[in-house]
Amino acid sequence: MGALTRSAAIYRYRLPMEAGVVLRNQRLKTRDGLLIHLQQGEQQGWGEIAPLPEFSQETLEQAQQATLIGLQAWLVGEDMAASELPSVAFGISCALAELTGLLPLRADYRKAPLCTGDPDELFAMLNALPGEKVAKVKVGLYEAVRDGMVVNVLLEALPELKLRLDANRSWTRAKADSFAKYVNPAWRDRIAFLEEPCKTRDESRGFAQATGIAIAWDESVREADFVVQAEPGVAAIVIKPTLVGSLSRCRELVEQAHQAGLTAVISSSIESSLGLTQLARIAHWLTPDTIPGLDTLDLMQAQLMRGWPESRLPLLNTDALECLWRS
Repeated sequence: MGALTRSAAIYRYRLPMEAGVVLRNQRLKTRDGLLIHLQQGEQQGWGEIAPLPEFSQETLEQAQQATLIGLQAWLVGEDMAASELPSVAFGISCALAELTGLLPLRADYRKAPLCTGDPDELFAMLNALPGEKVAKVKVGLYEAVRDGMVVNVLLEALPELKLRLDANRSWTRAKADSFAKYVNPAWRDRIAFLEEPCKTRDESRGFAQATGIAIAWDESVREADFVVQAEPGVAAIVIKPTLVGSLSRCRELVEQAHQAGLTAVISSSIESSLGLTQLARIAHWLTPDTIPGLDTLDLMQAQLMRGWPESRLPLLNTDALECLWRS
């Protein structure tokens, strides 16, 4: 019996963002990325390859070139080695996992909502969260004292709420300490974790041990010298597959975290709704007891290919995509 015929395509998308989305040093007006489609006989799989400006090491153009090389190898029956470019490794591995049935269909569409906007609307939304009440607050964008007061108000107003905080290494140790000063010590254990509060890991470790506020590794997970291990004051690692790499690498990190007694959180890098729904499936598969960090769809003005449940954003299909290559 002959081998099943293979075909592949690469599409490029551009989705308009809501006004005011800023990544580190630049305003993001559109989210640009690639979708790949693999077909072998009756089986097919999709993957998203979308380097995140200011965070990914590779550009979209570099990712596109590497993707083309990988798919051409796959078409002639070669095994695709995981790309050194994380976004490419992740997108191709997702497409292959769909093609082979490795990626389960069941998804975890829970998300830790990002706390922004009108306080009254925010409190109403948080009160209405079903089940475990977990939300996220970005800190480090304003004065540390202000951040501490905001977190304190949320914890005081909503006794069942647990918060995940993200500082993106923006604070000195002194600023991190001034933040903690405004958070009631009695409520600090309801901060599930604070992602990378300080500019260095050692400063973040010292902050956690001095304040009793647990921390999580995020940027560190993607650095060459990082080792997943139990440490005083460290509660979790945050895994952003677009920035980390292949599904097998993500799975390895989850297993290492669980073995060390740490929480592993699957988190988005502002992927389209297609990528987000895949992340929700990965979260249900690898971290079923942990709410993933996927509340980024509303930063965009449209969905792509696959809709997120209950989203009212318009859903675009392949007609909205530019086909770059097909074979």
